[in-house]
Amino acid sequence: MEGISAYLVVCLVAYVLGSIPNGLVWGKLLWHTDLREHGSHNIGATNAWRTLGKGPGFLIFLLDFLKGALSVLIGLWLIGSPLAQVLGAIFAIVGHSCSLFLMFKGGKGVATGLGVCVIMMPLVSLIVFLVWLGIVAVTRYVSLGSCVAAALVPILALACGLPTEFIAFGVLAAAFIIIRHRPNIVRLLNGTESKIQAGHR
Repeated sequence: MEGISAYLVVCLVAYVLGSIPNGLVWGKLLWHTDLREHGSHNIGATNAWRTLGKGPGFLIFLLDFLKGALSVLIGLWLIGSPLAQVLGAIFAIVGHSCSLFLMFKGGKGVATGLGVCVIMMPLVSLIVFLVWLGIVAVTRYVSLGSCVAAALVPILALACGLPTEFIAFGVLAAAFIIIRHRPNIVRLLNGTESKIQAGHR
């Protein structure tokens, strides 16, 4: 496919893929639990981990991760340009956070964001994941690890000499994810943020 129509297809498919609310769907189907009624009321992997346990939390993380990875791959397969990959990435994250199926509400986009980054910039993704893992392991604050990791993406993309489109994406994605974490940041500053702990539902 070529031309504007191909880019529109990438954007549309990525948005629909990103919109799939895995936490809500699988939470209800497998564990008969609506994540919107528990914990942080978020449908993402962190709330699934806290509410349902480690296994369900990991499953939701993996599925949301795959949404992002597949969206970028579609841009890569259909067009192949850095811009096509970036558009797939952006619309997957927007879809996850402003889901077509949830009245334009959704999660914070961290797992989906990692999925897109792994395809676009694997080395950067490995570094930020290790940073995230280290922060969460030491502090038990997922939100803190997510914000720091997101902020590192454009810096590392620039340091690695990646395409300008990828660096610009890193800036936009980092800003988006940090803004989505504003309530968490306030709680971190106030000392009232919840630490990660697996649930037992």
